[in-house]
Amino acid sequence: MAGQKTEAKSAPANGVPLFKSKVTDLDLKLDNEIVYEFGGPIGVVGMMLGFPSLMYYFWVCLEYHQGKLIVPAVFSMDGIKAFFWNDIWAAIAKDACPTWYAAKIYLGYIFISVILAYTMPGPVVEGLPIPSLQGKRLKYLCNGIAAWYFLLVLSAVLHVTGIFRLTEIIDNFGHIMTIAIMWGFFLTTSVYVMSTILGTNHRMSGNFFYDYFMGACLNPRVGILDLKMWAEIRVPWPILFYISLSCALKQYETRGYVTGPAAFMVLAHFLYVNACQKGEECIPTSWDIFYEKDGFMLIFWNMAGVPFTYCYASIYLMKFEQTTGIAITHSWAFTVFLFTALLAAYYIFDTGNSQKNRFRMEQNGSFIVRNTFPQLPYGHIKNPSYIKTAHGNLLLTDGWWGVVRKPHYTADLVMAISWGLITGFGSFLPYFYFCFFLCVLTHRVTRDMERCAKKYGKDWDRYCERVPYIFVPYVF
Repeated sequence: MAGQKTEAKSAPANGVPLFKSKVTDLDLKLDNEIVYEFGGPIGVVGMMLGFPSLMYYFWVCLEYHQGKLIVPAVFSMDGIKAFFWNDIWAAIAKDACPTWYAAKIYLGYIFISVILAYTMPGPVVEGLPIPSLQGKRLKYLCNGIAAWYFLLVLSAVLHVTGIFRLTEIIDNFGHIMTIAIMWGFFLTTSVYVMSTILGTNHRMSGNFFYDYFMGACLNPRVGILDLKMWAEIRVPWPILFYISLSCALKQYETRGYVTGPAAFMVLAHFLYVNACQKGEECIPTSWDIFYEKDGFMLIFWNMAGVPFTYCYASIYLMKFEQTTGIAITHSWAFTVFLFTALLAAYYIFDTGNSQKNRFRMEQNGSFIVRNTFPQLPYGHIKNPSYIKTAHGNLLLTDGWWGVVRKPHYTADLVMAISWGLITGFGSFLPYFYFCFFLCVLTHRVTRDMERCAKKYGKDWDRYCERVPYIFVPYVF
């Protein structure tokens, strides 16, 4: 093949040939291609200012207005202007200002997660060949599941002994959120500056704001710790789980029991974080690790955005009960339906991700068998069908991936809408995650298909004919 830089030949594994062509001229071209996303520099500046502002606005709506979206009134009944923004700033200054106690909670978790990432046992797997590193494969220590269960035991001991009651998380939510926002900007800036100093910048546009948002380096590392994978797996989802658990424990302290909706959110977030940890060895072959740079988009959203916005359903349930004295509950039929939908969607989400990433790992020669809980049936396809491209890559057309092109996204969206439905229809905020995630996934799918069309050409057309639907069979 023209432009071939490095090559490795090996026997097929499980009927899946290993990569033959590691890095081609086309790989290098696509890897270095600069395309303005999100409206370019102006758009990303708006997002960097807008994300934190939106988080504070939604927090005020939840904390003081029972989840109702408040709007600035131009005039009150007596004709005097309403000071909408002054009220918001006063609320932030009172209940969301940074405190040392909040810093100890949030940064304490960050510190523990880093220590565990360095010290806990786990397998080492290789990522995909990186074009900018001449096809080199980075090694990743995948000890997330050991760290996760150590954290569960540690947090249970701290809570039961009273050393640190987990209800302190929700009691200090606004303060902790501010610390997380500050940390997100600090870490983004630190990674950007160090990348510039060390000369590891990659795919730079030349516009500071855009490069700050998208990132300067591809694979920031501190020793064996890959900062991008750590930030994506070890921080946002465990914190999200602990926020929901804190809300449920708060309800238990008040009522003596936990309602179905509160338990639903704890289960939903436990399943999500557990899936990330137990299948961490699949992450190095994912799009974020292989292609996306480590900038504000990934860092801030993982440090602050995900845990402190995807939790609105849990917080709304708690705040509604605190304000009205009535816990939100549903009929047994509706509750059972939502639990069933959640578990069914989780099964497709888990096995779909597993099918695709294990298929990639087999091509990469990094496939390993693990017994982490739960290993679900149909998570690994033996002798799968695929389309072999002229580029050398294989396009999976088996399992869930033979039904639609993005089965894990479909399942993810079903889980997301269930998080809202369990709260009823009293507020938009529990549905924010679903609406936001729908936009994110639609944008990501568009980027992915455009890139695949450039990379695979007519082979991509063949694949689209074989698997014509993106999200839902016979619909879209």
